[in-house]
Amino acid sequence: MANTTQKSPAKRETFNSRLMFMMAAIGSAVGLGNIWRFPYVTYDNGGGAFLIPYLVALLTAGIPILWFDFAIGHRYRASAPLAFRRMARWAEPIGWFKAGVAFFIAIYYAAILAWAGLYTVKSFNQAWGDDPESYLMNDFLKMDSSSTFSGDFVLPILVTLIAVWIFAIAVLAMNVNKGIGSLTLVFVPVLIILFVIMVVRALFLDGALEGLNAFFTPDWSALSNTSVWIAAYGQIFFSLSVGFGIMITYASYLKPRSNLTGTGMTTAFANSSFEVLAGIGVFATLGFMSVTSHVAVGDVASGGIGLAFIAFPTIINQMPMGALFGVMFFGSLFLAGITSLISIMEVVFAALSEKLGWNRATTAIVFGTIMAVLSTVMFASTSSLVILDIMDKWTNNLGIVFCAAMALLIVAWVTGRRNEIAQHLNAVSSIRVGRIWEFCAFILTPVALIIMMFNEIKSMLAEPYGGYSSAQLNLFGWGTLAVIVIAGIVLSALPYSKKTITDRIPGSDFGVPAKGRRKGEPNPLVVGAVSSSTDATSTTSTTPRS
Repeated sequence: MANTTQKSPAKRETFNSRLMFMMAAIGSAVGLGNIWRFPYVTYDNGGGAFLIPYLVALLTAGIPILWFDFAIGHRYRASAPLAFRRMARWAEPIGWFKAGVAFFIAIYYAAILAWAGLYTVKSFNQAWGDDPESYLMNDFLKMDSSSTFSGDFVLPILVTLIAVWIFAIAVLAMNVNKGIGSLTLVFVPVLIILFVIMVVRALFLDGALEGLNAFFTPDWSALSNTSVWIAAYGQIFFSLSVGFGIMITYASYLKPRSNLTGTGMTTAFANSSFEVLAGIGVFATLGFMSVTSHVAVGDVASGGIGLAFIAFPTIINQMPMGALFGVMFFGSLFLAGITSLISIMEVVFAALSEKLGWNRATTAIVFGTIMAVLSTVMFASTSSLVILDIMDKWTNNLGIVFCAAMALLIVAWVTGRRNEIAQHLNAVSSIRVGRIWEFCAFILTPVALIIMMFNEIKSMLAEPYGGYSSAQLNLFGWGTLAVIVIAGIVLSALPYSKKTITDRIPGSDFGVPAKGRRKGEPNPLVVGAVSSSTDATSTTSTTPRS
């Protein structure tokens, strides 16, 4: 008999429009990696030839997994931990592992934003001088690579980092439309316009053509190298923000009737288009540097922090109107980073808000403050670069990959809900999925991810990463993963707030409206929905139970 005494759940927040959600998803996907990782990965893995495995990876892994994340969040109307719990009670830790990875990525990601913000200002007078590398390491970061944790702080970075956290917490304390939605509706278009202007300026530099030739000239022999294909899958995977709860959380704020596959295609191709645009801008600029320095493009090409904070300041010193170019470049880094940081933090806050029953503002202020304190203590210190490098390596190359592979395998082969997820996508979307999607999402991609993870562990155990000490690697690398696992298990064991419905999905807050179905047709969105605490893994029901 229906339980008529159960209190109806509060209506979940939703994005006001598909455009707002799309800007939020694109803002999350387009981040620092698009600008400083993709160009060098492409150059280092066959140049123009790399675009072939890149496109294959996009179509066979990136888009299928993006659809998978969208479907999980939209179907179960919850953050990652609660979504997996609603699928199967014992699966909740997978969601917390994802939230844990997001927690640690957020606390070091904010530091890079602080650096980009400071360098935007420093671009006006090229404050880094004639030796950008020495300035970055000795004057700006005051780098101490020998200490496990130095305890000494760099005041400008400390102040700027605090400002970044205050801004991010303020945005996330508001509802999804006033906060995330409004921010991305403004910042994403501004980022695109600013970056396009910068790329156009780069194309008119002396030597731009040499840089583009180096970037696009194909090395077809690279296609026979399996490491190149793995690099393509890795780039797609990391750049699309899939695998660690962001897209699950964002999709949970979509209205019941939302075109998931169409939106996923738009998001994926927008992200890849930005990456190619970044490659053009970066290598046109590196071509200028190679001509003025009378060296080959390959000798000046680099990725990551070295590209952003050493190579580009060197180029800015040499080019006409360098100050303006520097402001546009570092301003683009900051804008791309802030929208990604907001999305990463939202994974953590949404999960904790549902577990504790707190409202959005309280959760953001309390846990945002905790994250801000940890971030400033570790990444405003003189040992920040070492901690950041290690933590980034372990959380991205092991943490995200493990969480993504386990989620795909558990959903498809342990809980057996792959058909249910496909049904959900087909019920609301313009592009229908079938056997090909299931093969790509639940067989091909997990295999690729497991190979990536195995290769990473093998290389980490073969020799100390980056030449760092065992104490540094154990504390900030393996220690970070241990904290994520332990916290995930503990949080899964804690009970949810009575305000949160955990073991069933309210049909009134979830299903496709009746007017969207033929008369007598069962609602495909609630096929197999978790219906009660005594039937938490049932997949046989075709109609929701009250």
